[in-house]
Amino acid sequence: MAKLLWMIPAFPLAGFLCLVIFGKSLRRWIAGFIGVGSVGLSALVSVIVAVRFLSHLQPGKAYSRKLWTWIATPDFAATAGFHYDALTMVMVTVITVVGFLIHVYSVEYMREDEGYTRFFAYMNLFVGAMLILVMADNLALLYVGWEGVGLCSYLLIGFWYKEPANARAAIKAFLMTRIGDTAMILGILLLFYVFGTMDIQEILRRAPGEWAVGSTPAVLAAALLLGGALGKSAQMPLQTWLPDAMAGPTPVSALIHAATMVTAGVYLIARTNVLFSLAPVVQTAVAVIGAATLLMAGFSAMVQSDIKRVLAYSTMSQIGYMFLALGVGAWSAAMFHFFTHAFFKSLLFLGAGAVIIGVHHEQNMFKLGGLRNQLPLVFWTFVVGAASLAALPLVTDGFYSKDMILWNAWSSERGSPWLWAAGAAGSFITAIYAFRMVYLTFLGSAGARVSRRPGLPVKLPLVVLAVLSVVLGFIETPHNLGDVRLFSTVLETVLPAIVTDPSAAKNEAYLQALAAAACLAGLLAAYIFFVSRPGAMERLAESRMGSRMHRWWFEGWGFDRLYEAVIVRPFIWVATINRGDLVDRIYDGLAEATSAAHRLLALSQMGRVRNYAMGICIGAVVITGIVILL
Repeated sequence: MAKLLWMIPAFPLAGFLCLVIFGKSLRRWIAGFIGVGSVGLSALVSVIVAVRFLSHLQPGKAYSRKLWTWIATPDFAATAGFHYDALTMVMVTVITVVGFLIHVYSVEYMREDEGYTRFFAYMNLFVGAMLILVMADNLALLYVGWEGVGLCSYLLIGFWYKEPANARAAIKAFLMTRIGDTAMILGILLLFYVFGTMDIQEILRRAPGEWAVGSTPAVLAAALLLGGALGKSAQMPLQTWLPDAMAGPTPVSALIHAATMVTAGVYLIARTNVLFSLAPVVQTAVAVIGAATLLMAGFSAMVQSDIKRVLAYSTMSQIGYMFLALGVGAWSAAMFHFFTHAFFKSLLFLGAGAVIIGVHHEQNMFKLGGLRNQLPLVFWTFVVGAASLAALPLVTDGFYSKDMILWNAWSSERGSPWLWAAGAAGSFITAIYAFRMVYLTFLGSAGARVSRRPGLPVKLPLVVLAVLSVVLGFIETPHNLGDVRLFSTVLETVLPAIVTDPSAAKNEAYLQALAAAACLAGLLAAYIFFVSRPGAMERLAESRMGSRMHRWWFEGWGFDRLYEAVIVRPFIWVATINRGDLVDRIYDGLAEATSAAHRLLALSQMGRVRNYAMGICIGAVVITGIVILL
């Protein structure tokens, strides 16, 4: 099976090359076939490899494939090679399967767009870069995939670049993530300086023997890697790019938010879990940042009017849950929520996209409404996704993965009641904004008429994702609800098992009941404020305090205004007053000297052939004389 590993990223990258080289001469259906088919082949190979891997599963088992030596110097060497273990298997399977479904959906969603071929080229490159990131066996190749994902996000967010706002959103995403990327590359260089290698497994094997727990190098390395993770996964304080990333087409939003870019930070921390375990203060910071982000983003999601921005803030919040789990050492729980989140969040984005294209690209939920009967399939699949997002007890994927996180936040040695309380409060908030979307978009009086109904390429991914958003949760259930541990058993062959407090076991059922009650209370509150008594919410929003809170949350708690005032404007001011500094004068002088030389030489161009011939003769005599005399 190791021989097949190279095919997984090779197919999407080959599709990208075909679309770039032959794109202008390809018919639309051929371009779509290449774009979808290449990712479909990658998904097929990934499933085959995963089945074979699971059939021979054992602790420490991994496939390794060295393709060629990429960089070789006396002091440094890096190979183009892949490492495939249980963690890689989960990531690769989700990326390719969900990516394939999104590509199928895109065939219809983008069919009238003039950049159809370019869209699939970017999407294939995006999938290929993400696969390189998660399969790389060394930090150098991982960073290539990391930057490839960043480049593709810029291209796809700004896909409709003729609109200035879309171009600004793409630049903002690129620059914000660049801050984290800078920290990450410094962390990689620190690891290479200490260990003399970029091989990930070698570093993780040697780190506990060379670094004491809490030592300065371990803390610094983990903190720098965390900086990279915060940027890519849109966690505080580098989260402001994600809501604006909705400028791209809806399939792009689904791919970025569900299976690729924003989960890269989660993967990075899980992959380097040994380093974070050696830096307890940084690992605690991961949990605190996750808890703060899930609450901040949840409040912002409750007041958005754009359906895609609600889902954007929702993604920030759910990634916050994953960071919370990573911070308390619940590595498998974090990856399980990543696993379930990929399916129900892509379902929600694709459902939102079906609504948007059906009503002339209207995204304001207050201008929609009454779409339940006009788009029945979209409505029911969207309800399934919203229920899973809200963690509806017992019947959805989201309940089981989120319950696993909350339980570990309480019972883990690194957990605390405060972290559990933040997660439980987040469940209440999530249920409110999830079903607020449902009520405003699909129920009530009709606010928009559907002019374009979804076809099979849209319906099929919605149905498949809806089914998966229900059934996959049952592969990992709590101790008191069957104690099924299929997912964690697989992941614990590569990730450490969580250490819990045995005395906390007696509280598990009570905590589950409280989390379920928080979800149900959120559903009830959403029904009361947006269906039964919508006037009550309007009066609250119009009050003095309510309007201020609404505006603050709507603007993402003012982070953009803060960064504009503290960083952007001072930087522009310094750049403006320093426009004529010494460095600029050096280059201005070189430019002026070049221009003067040009003007001097131009004097010799008089258009008289006799003068040119005389100049040639004089030059020949001078050169001959120099040769003879010297």
